[in-house]
Amino acid sequence: MTNEDSMQDFSLARRAMVDSQLRPEGVTDRAVVAAMASVERERYVPEAARALAYFDRPLKIAPGRAMMPPAALGKLLSELAPRAGEKALIIGSGTGYSAALLLSIGLNVVALESDKQLADAATEAGIETISGELAPGHAKGAPYDIILLDGAVELLPAALAKQLNDGGRLAGAIIERGVSRLVIGLASGGVLGLRTIADAEVDKLPGFERPPAFTF
Repeated sequence: MTNEDSMQDFSLARRAMVDSQLRPEGVTDRAVVAAMASVERERYVPEAARALAYFDRPLKIAPGRAMMPPAALGKLLSELAPRAGEKALIIGSGTGYSAALLLSIGLNVVALESDKQLADAATEAGIETISGELAPGHAKGAPYDIILLDGAVELLPAALAKQLNDGGRLAGAIIERGVSRLVIGLASGGVLGLRTIADAEVDKLPGFERPPAFTF
């Protein structure tokens, strides 16, 4: 297979992702759909796994880490309704795919990643990435209009709400009784109100574990 054939295959896979994964799941925000139809997801996938780049399931990118399925990410971004000129923080940005989507829409993006190898891979792909622990967020760059947790967490630190503008939005997945649920939050007065939008298979981000309950 030539490079041209491979590029054509990925182009067709992107189109199929939009038509068969995003639209049936209610991903309707035009800017999000356009970004996911144009950004080359395969560029942000380890070479050995590129054939799986457009499968709608978590895609392993490092030990204990996986990219969010396209439909789940698309639903979160569509609910966030990102707009050009807004400032976004991506927590657990991995190899940089979600950052690339928001950059293509015209947002100012701060990408935060705790795994140095993933951060280096993102930087090589053109996504400037900050290395650091995920749970504290990145207060130095606050306030943000949008915070995207690019994975699932057991516990949502209160500090993240304080890094949002009043009226800012947060999206991610929260694990409840072993099930990961996509959530959207709206910040008001430093407090975050959350609503669940769907269940989805999303892998955990490190550093957001719930403390074990004390038992006698």
